[in-house]
Amino acid sequence: MRLVIAITGASGVIYGIRALEALKRLKVETHLVLSEWGEKTIKIETGQPVERIRALATRVYEDTNMAAAISSGSFRTDGMAVIPWSMRTLASIANGFDDTLISRAAGVCIKEGRKVVLVPREAPLSKIHLENMSKLAGLHNITIMPAMPGFYHKPKTMDDLIDHVVGKVLDQFGIEHGLFKRWGEKPGKMA
Repeated sequence: MRLVIAITGASGVIYGIRALEALKRLKVETHLVLSEWGEKTIKIETGQPVERIRALATRVYEDTNMAAAISSGSFRTDGMAVIPWSMRTLASIANGFDDTLISRAAGVCIKEGRKVVLVPREAPLSKIHLENMSKLAGLHNITIMPAMPGFYHKPKTMDDLIDHVVGKVLDQFGIEHGLFKRWGEKPGKMA
């Protein structure tokens, strides 16, 4: 499996980082793009060096590199997750701007019919945000999955909450992960 992962400047970069950690553990090939503000938000929110995050990916591209392999439909992937997804990136993807590698790669996945999972992390949402999301929600290969963890698995830590959101994203690609206990499973059993 080969996935494109994008981390933008929205708060909640830990979701993207945890996704990269899980995918590396599961031996999924990842092609990472960090927006300029994604990198800055990693430093602000986690204190982790960006180099550590880059090292989690199989391949890393600069968001300004419009000639990157992932900017072409001929480069085959199984889809893309933008986690977290900023409202700026939402506007770019929803309106087909393709002004960054992140929005171009998402546009490629959309036109090629590949799965795209978008994880907005913003509150409250304006009418503009909702209208842009509505444009994308009507497409068959788009899943909009806000970073809204469930509580049926009885989370005990922040990691449990983060893993629930990341696990739900991985579910969209059919990736077995064991990040949270599924509804109806017996206590102690992980997926």
